[in-house]
Amino acid sequence: VAAVIVVTNTGPLIALASIDRLDLLPTLFGSLTVAATVVEECAAGGPIAVPDLRGLEWLTVIEAAPSNDWPTLRDLDRGERDTIAVALTHRAGLVIIDERIGRQAAAQLGLQITGTLGILAKAKATGLIASFTTATDAMRKAGVRFHPALVGKIATVVGE
Repeated sequence: VAAVIVVTNTGPLIALASIDRLDLLPTLFGSLTVAATVVEECAAGGPIAVPDLRGLEWLTVIEAAPSNDWPTLRDLDRGERDTIAVALTHRAGLVIIDERIGRQAAAQLGLQITGTLGILAKAKATGLIASFTTATDAMRKAGVRFHPALVGKIATVVGE
């Protein structure tokens, strides 16, 4: 059985790095794939430091194919566009993306999607983190933003 290809965008990597929990990704999914653009975006730096993605053995970096074949992607930023293009080209089973417009485009193109909050919910359900709410609070304090109603709804679903 071939492994499911999981492609992640920049936002979830930054969010998980903000609480030093990038390890949740390989623990939950094995290996992951990112577009080279995502590596560049994370390396460009910002208020939250992300480790050098090229140094992570569980992460495969792929140059995205031109996205001209998918007009739906035209309005997205480069990272989102390339993440979705890589997912489509490599028939990914899951795309991890947080931005609403990117999620909508991925869903329109038939991709399965989750986001950082979905990763935290799965981590909570499998015992990898003690508290979904503690993790999201720590991300918020680091400057990562999620819609409070969505955080509350997922917290309720995971029993917090």
